[in-house]
Amino acid sequence: MRRILEPGQIEDVAQRPLPRLRLPDRAHVFSMRAARLRQQSGKDAIGGSIGDYLRLMAHLADAQQIALADMESTPPSIEQIAHARTFRMPLVASNGWPREQHWRRTLRSICDSLAMLPELSAPTRAVCDGLRVLGRESLEAQADALLAARTEAVDVAAAPFVMAALQVYWVDLASRMRTDDIPELDVPGACPTCGTLPVASVVRAQGFRYLHCALCATEWHMVRVKCSHCLTTRGISYQFIEDGPPGIRAECCDTCRTYRKILYQEQDGEVEPVADDLASLALDLLLSDAGYHRASANPLLPVV
Repeated sequence: MRRILEPGQIEDVAQRPLPRLRLPDRAHVFSMRAARLRQQSGKDAIGGSIGDYLRLMAHLADAQQIALADMESTPPSIEQIAHARTFRMPLVASNGWPREQHWRRTLRSICDSLAMLPELSAPTRAVCDGLRVLGRESLEAQADALLAARTEAVDVAAAPFVMAALQVYWVDLASRMRTDDIPELDVPGACPTCGTLPVASVVRAQGFRYLHCALCATEWHMVRVKCSHCLTTRGISYQFIEDGPPGIRAECCDTCRTYRKILYQEQDGEVEPVADDLASLALDLLLSDAGYHRASANPLLPVV
């Protein structure tokens, strides 16, 4: 149901300040994701295999939250901030920022936490065991390949776990910044904090649409009814599953034939971009059959 605003309400919305960025809340970012994954895994429409995977990812998000509490990364310097603002480039770009070694310790701690689960499947346990003993050069090579989207060099089964550790590292960086330090980019479809593509977009309760970064969980504003991939405003449509979950649609572009999920907080106050995108794979299948392809991947899905 579409809400109709009265004239006074329209004026009130128009006068509200529009936050350009929403930086991640380090106290709750992964715990909220874990709670949403568990909630979605219990829905009647979720099949057994995807439900099990959502529950596994909920445990992973719990481990991420614990790891984040103990992480203290080195923030960008005044000179690095000035350089990024001058050249309108991401402040801590995923493809160039010098990663500190504690991201690898985070990966091992996540794998340790998952290994304690009695219900962990044998294949997943083998992946975690392998990552815990993998050498520095191999881990860094996997991280480089993931962040550069070089799928041919990525260990498909290990990708969600490696990405989970990288997310903790970049969320830690992003949560320590000030919004004024983060530049506006010439490429509005990329995260201004780290340069990563969004996993989905969210229309927040105030009516503003934000893109949600798949890596650092920064959200940045983009006007509605506009393709977040090719930036056209023509040929935009919104697809959804009839009688499916409220608040989840796919914004489809007939110009570039891509789509991203768009979530509506007003219809479901507990939407979480990574979790809801992952839980709505049935919508992805329908859109693939219709000839659309994802504009960017979900960080918790194995790379294919």
